[in-house]
Amino acid sequence: MTTDLFTPLELGRLQLRNRIVMAPMTRSRADEAGLPNALMQEYYRQRAGAGMIISEGIAPSAAGLGYCRTPGLYNAEQVAGWRRITDAVHAEGGTMVAQIMHVGRVSSHYNKPAGAGTVAPSAITAKGEIYTDAAGMQPMDAPRALAIEEIAEVVEEYRQATINAYAAGFDGVELHCTSGYLPAQFLSTGTNHRDDQYGGSVANRCRFVLEVLQAMIGVDGPGRVGMRICPDNPFNDLSDADPGETFETLLRAARAMDPAYLHVIRMPGGRVDNLGLCRAHFGERLIGNDSYTYAEAEAALANGELTAVSFGRYFIANPDLPQRWRLGKQLADFDPKTLYTQGEEGYTSYPAA
Repeated sequence: MTTDLFTPLELGRLQLRNRIVMAPMTRSRADEAGLPNALMQEYYRQRAGAGMIISEGIAPSAAGLGYCRTPGLYNAEQVAGWRRITDAVHAEGGTMVAQIMHVGRVSSHYNKPAGAGTVAPSAITAKGEIYTDAAGMQPMDAPRALAIEEIAEVVEEYRQATINAYAAGFDGVELHCTSGYLPAQFLSTGTNHRDDQYGGSVANRCRFVLEVLQAMIGVDGPGRVGMRICPDNPFNDLSDADPGETFETLLRAARAMDPAYLHVIRMPGGRVDNLGLCRAHFGERLIGNDSYTYAEAEAALANGELTAVSFGRYFIANPDLPQRWRLGKQLADFDPKTLYTQGEEGYTSYPAA
C-alpha cells in the first residue's frame, strides 16, 4: 500500500490520524507571566485536524524564557492553562506534543520575570538583537556560564517540565535542540568553551543533551518523547567546527534510547546532508521540516525518505490545512505583519475554507 499524507501513523505511543504535522511556531500570544490563554486555546483547537500538533516552544523555567510573550510550563497556573488547550485539541480528535525550549543566551532581561538570569554553557554573548515590548530592539544579554552543579538543576527542569506537560494533558514532549538555543549551545564549538566534562570533546559536548533526553524519557518511557535538530544551523550566532561529527555522535547515542521520533530541518546546500545523516545514524521515524510543498511531501513519504512531514507557514493562514489538501482547495496566504503581534488578528482570524 502506498503511504501518503493521509495515511495514519504510530510514532512510539503517539497516534497520528494523518502525517501532516503542525510544526512548532512561536506566535507571542501568551501573557507577560508566560501563561497560555483562551486565545491560544482557540488557535490550537482550530488546527486540531493535523495528525499531530507540536506546540510553540515552551520554557521549562523562567531562565529559559527569551522572547516576549512566550509561554512556560513551570508552575501550576501554566499547567492549568495548557490543560484547557490540550482538552480542546483532544475534543476535536487531535494529538498534541509540547516542545520544551530553553533559549539559553538568546534572551533579553526585558522579556523575563524579575530575577531570572540568562545562562549558557560559556559566557559568550550572542551577536544580534532581540525584540522587547518594553524597549524595542535590544542587544542579546550577556550570559553567565552555568556552574557544574547548576547543569544538573537545568536537566531537572526539563524532567519536571515533562512531568508538567503530561499533567497538562499533552500526548508527548519534544526536546528543542536547534535554532541556537541552550542544547545547541552545548553541542557547538563556537558557543561551548568549557574545559570540564561538558566541553571539549564531541562526547563531552553531547553530554548535556543526552542527559536531558534521558531525563525526559525517564518520566514515562521513550514512546512519548521526540527531539528536533538541524545540524549546522547558524541561526542565533551558532557555529560548530564539525557538525557532521557532532550530530553523528549525538544521533548514535540518542538512537539507543529509542525515542518516538526525530524531527529534522533540512538545509539544502549546507555542509551537512541533514536528512541523510539522520537516516544513517537514527533510522526511521523521521519527521521532515522546512518549506515542503504538498508534492514534495507526498514524494518523500512515498519513497520512504520521511515518515511524516511538518508544516509551519501553511498552518498559519489555513487552520484546516489537511481538509483543504484532501479536497484540493486553494491555500490562503498569511500576513507576515501579524506573526508576533498581540490579539486575534492574524492568529485566530483566518477562516476555514
